[in-house]
Amino acid sequence: MRELPPPDPGSPDDRSATRYLGWLVRQAWVSVSAAIFFAVVWMVCQAFTPAVIGKAIDAGLAHRDGGELLIWSMVLFAVGLVQAGAGLLRHRRAVYNWLSAAYRTVQVAVRQAGWLGVALPRRLDAGEVVAIGTADITHIGNAVDILARGVGSVVAVITVTTILLVTSVPLGLVVVLGIPLLMAVVSVLIRPLHHRQQAYREQQGRLTGRATDMVGGLRVLRGVGGEPVMSQRYRAESQTLRAAGVRVARVEALLNAAQVLLPGTFLVLVTWLGARFAISGKITVGQLVSFYGYAAFLVSPLRQLTETIDKLIRGHVSSRRVVSMLRVRTDLPGPARPVPMPERGELVDPVSGVVVRPGLVTAIAAAVPADAVTIADRLGRYTASGAGTTLGGVPLKDLDPAAVRERIVVADNDARLFSGPLRADLDPEATGRVAVSLEAASAADVVEALPDGLDSEVAERGRSFSGGQQQRLRLVRALVADPEILVLVEPTSAVDAHTEARIADRLATARAGRTTVVCSTSPLVLDRADHVVYVEDGTVVAEGTHRELLDSSFAYARTVLRE
Repeated sequence: MRELPPPDPGSPDDRSATRYLGWLVRQAWVSVSAAIFFAVVWMVCQAFTPAVIGKAIDAGLAHRDGGELLIWSMVLFAVGLVQAGAGLLRHRRAVYNWLSAAYRTVQVAVRQAGWLGVALPRRLDAGEVVAIGTADITHIGNAVDILARGVGSVVAVITVTTILLVTSVPLGLVVVLGIPLLMAVVSVLIRPLHHRQQAYREQQGRLTGRATDMVGGLRVLRGVGGEPVMSQRYRAESQTLRAAGVRVARVEALLNAAQVLLPGTFLVLVTWLGARFAISGKITVGQLVSFYGYAAFLVSPLRQLTETIDKLIRGHVSSRRVVSMLRVRTDLPGPARPVPMPERGELVDPVSGVVVRPGLVTAIAAAVPADAVTIADRLGRYTASGAGTTLGGVPLKDLDPAAVRERIVVADNDARLFSGPLRADLDPEATGRVAVSLEAASAADVVEALPDGLDSEVAERGRSFSGGQQQRLRLVRALVADPEILVLVEPTSAVDAHTEARIADRLATARAGRTTVVCSTSPLVLDRADHVVYVEDGTVVAEGTHRELLDSSFAYARTVLRE
């Protein structure tokens, strides 16, 4: 069996939910085709089993032919072996198909989230993204998985109907007319189930997003006394979701009841007619047993057909959510034909007038810290207003976005630590630069205090660390990445003065030969920068070394010395 997930999930067809499901099937068409083949063999063997049993009974009871009875018994044994083998192989393929569809959906969703980048929170709720990675992948996988059994059930029903028509036209007509009637009744229940499931999914996504926001801002809510209000609002929305879930469950209960009642009624009808035909001599005893076996067997494919419809509709609803995410477009589109990335050059923000020279540590001190954050976003091409930013004279908007992200890394205090081993969080690509970066960020003591060092587990969003520890660990991760241009936004705002001085002293050494931008108003950081630019009202008004600006700019001195 091939390994999952595949290295490249491919380019999904996001024109509609149906086309997306078709794309998933095409991506694993070999396995899906094999599953359909084995499912057909599996179901057809079950369909022929009652006929073989009937032949064996007629041979043993009516003809008293021991040799023929033995032959039919061996045929029954062989059919059972083929059925068991086909069922095993079908199940293996079905599991692979389920995993393939689920993994590909996760891959394309994560890739889309990465491509949207900072535009993701503006375009989609967090609950929508979480719902795709939890509930929706299950329904999409089930839709691809059930396809084989659905086709096998259709072939089995056609096979049994043909056998019944050949043996007894009235019984065959009962099946021919009864099955469409059963499907029509099920379809009446499927349609409202479809709409209610869709409404439930939407409410579930909104509630998940609300829960994510509440957990992320729990400390702030407690600080301002807003926790009871938000809890009450969440409770009300959860009750709305519960009511929607009950509405879905009602239709599902009716559907499940219909899946048992209708085929059961069908079984009673076929058995009653077969018994009457056997009494009148129109069919043999063996054929009567076969008819009963057919009627009992038909319960399985009929239920699987209704299950197929149900799961395909669930998968369609979930695929619609995935397609909606895939069709979201970023407000930072890449060029149709990217120009070659310049080897080296100045990074220039024409809006503010900031010029970052290669190989130096440049500090940006802003009278209003938010202005420095805005400039950092433009330097990293994280906002539409940064379209005019150039690198080596080439506008960033004309470069491949992936190449820009590789060359320019912006590390701000909105970044989060991820749950899992600390080593994987700091150095996901195993570059081996963790030890040096820990020393540069003065974070070695944080790791030494952990019970398992770098192998210790990080709590969600790094909540087990203090604010200063989180900040230093985020700086470690940025230094481990070692990009050509690193933009740091207030990297020492949460640490004490002694630690800040150590970080400022070591940063230049750690980034020797690389370009570094530090947005800060800390004198300890500014004094160790090669070049400082002072920004007021979003524009550079003075530049030079820290000491030069202290002597020449009263506004700069007032800003950095807090006077």
